[in-house]
Amino acid sequence: MNRAELADFLRRSRSRLNPPDVGLPTGPRRRTPGLRREEVAQLAGMSADYYTRLEQRRGSHPSRQMLTALARALRLTEAERDHLFHLAGEEPPRPGTSSGHVRPGLLLILDRLHDLPATVFGDWGEVLAQNAMSMALTGDHVGTNMIRRWFTDPATRTLFPADQHEGLGRAHVAGLRAVAAARPDDPGPAALVRELRSASAEFEEMWAAHDVVVDRPSPKRFVHPVVGVLDLDCEVLLGAGHDQQLVVHSARPGTPAYERLELLRVIGLQDLAPSPTVYE
Repeated sequence: MNRAELADFLRRSRSRLNPPDVGLPTGPRRRTPGLRREEVAQLAGMSADYYTRLEQRRGSHPSRQMLTALARALRLTEAERDHLFHLAGEEPPRPGTSSGHVRPGLLLILDRLHDLPATVFGDWGEVLAQNAMSMALTGDHVGTNMIRRWFTDPATRTLFPADQHEGLGRAHVAGLRAVAAARPDDPGPAALVRELRSASAEFEEMWAAHDVVVDRPSPKRFVHPVVGVLDLDCEVLLGAGHDQQLVVHSARPGTPAYERLELLRVIGLQDLAPSPTVYE
C-alpha cells in the first residue's frame, strides 16, 4: 500500500469535484475548490475520521468494498478506479466480472434527477446507487442484493401484494439466470445462484423451470406511509455494456401521484417508518 500516493490521489480527486457534481447543495462559499472530506466520507458511507486518516497517510488498509465506495463517491472512471486499487495494494476487479463500480455517466444523470426517484441496479440484483428521492420512497438499499433479499428475508415479501409474489420471484430468477449464462466466469452471479439453490426451495423450483424472460408489470404502485398511493411510470436506461440499469420513476403532471411525489420531495429523507408498500 502506497500511503503517500494514495493520499495524494484522493486529495486531487476530491478537489476536482463540486457539490452540484455529486447531487449535494453548494452551501456557503468555500475557501478551497472541491468537496470537503466529510462530504466524500458521506458519499462513500464511511466515517469522516477514517477518510481524513487516509488523506493524512495514517489510515489502515481499506477493504475492497471501501475502495469501490470511494471510487463511486469520487466519480472515478474505470481506469482511475483501477489506479486507486493498485495504490491500496489490491488487484482491480477483472474485466467481465461484477465490480460494483457505477459508471460516471450514470451517476451524472442520477445526481441531476433531484425531483424523481432514481436507482442504479446491477444486472444481477445489486443496488449500486440511489438518489435522495429514491431513498425517501423506498428506503436506503445501497450495497444490498434485492434477489437475495427476496428469497431469504421474509419481511421483503410484505412490501408487495401476495398475488404478485410468484411473478416477481420468477422475474428475479429469470434475470439472474440470463446473467449467469452470459458471464459464466463471473464469480458473483454464480455464487448467488449456489447460495439461493441451497437456501430456498422456492428458488430451486423456479430455477428448474429455466425461464429466461419474464415481463414485469408497469406502471408501479407505491403505497407510502405518509403521502399515500403513488402510481408511477417506470423507465429504464441501460448503461454501456448493459450490465447496469438506471431505473427512474415519474408521474404525469396533473395526476394525484404527481402532487404526492412533489410532497415526498419536500418531506425528503425523514425517518418514515414503516417502509412503504410497493405494488408492481
